[in-house]
Amino acid sequence: MAFAENPLFINTILLGGTPRQKLKAAHDAGFDQIELWQQDVAAADSDCDGLRRLLTDLPLQLTDYQVLLDFDGAPDPLRQQKYDEAQTMIETAVRVGATTLLVPASTDSRCQFERVEEDLGWLAERARHHGLRIAYEAMAWSSKINTTRDAWRLINGIGAPNLGLVVDAFHIFVRQRDIADLGDIPAEKIFLVQLSDLAKLPENGKLVETARHHRLLPGEGNFPLTSLLDHLHAIDYRGPLGLEVFNDSLQHAEPADTARKAMRALRQQLASI
Repeated sequence: MAFAENPLFINTILLGGTPRQKLKAAHDAGFDQIELWQQDVAAADSDCDGLRRLLTDLPLQLTDYQVLLDFDGAPDPLRQQKYDEAQTMIETAVRVGATTLLVPASTDSRCQFERVEEDLGWLAERARHHGLRIAYEAMAWSSKINTTRDAWRLINGIGAPNLGLVVDAFHIFVRQRDIADLGDIPAEKIFLVQLSDLAKLPENGKLVETARHHRLLPGEGNFPLTSLLDHLHAIDYRGPLGLEVFNDSLQHAEPADTARKAMRALRQQLASI
């Protein structure tokens, strides 16, 4: 069976409730891992040790800790602040037991592109000293690096072993791009794959709103997810595979019900390969 060995995860953004309720719902639905947000840690009163114990007791692993926003190429007035923020997030990631920190490409219109490589190189090196990987993601509205192909060129150029790629179906297909963007990216440099779906492309000016509120579970829309999964299967990708679905309706439902519904959708999508 395709993807039988891949850890399956859910992003907590899909689930309502307290951090404890989210984690238990994910575990009870059969997920192996979760993506944990800064907001989850804050909602747990920054009790990193307590969250780590809960994850161990369930048990449930962390796909990543997120999200370090607008770090790469930060303009001069914000650069030191962003470096300090990165250090804090690295330390928190270690405390909660994460092995990967997720970093999207900057969405700041003032992003200094000539600094992006230097900043990511610094971040990868700092993370390495703490035993962490950096998963870098091109978002559809990132100001400079907004395609998976461009993100891979940057990662490949830096060459840090602990710096890899996030493949997010939404950010590929919402820009009407396809799996050609994955090109010759080796499976081991893809650190995680996020799936979601969409019934129709957003209207002008509605991209970010759609991304943050109206994504669908796999199989509920028209994204060519099968083409992405076929490619991942062909390159023998064995890393984390799961759901990042920002959906207000599902988030306001009972977390246990949402988690079960999400797992059914994910398994049905994977069964089609």
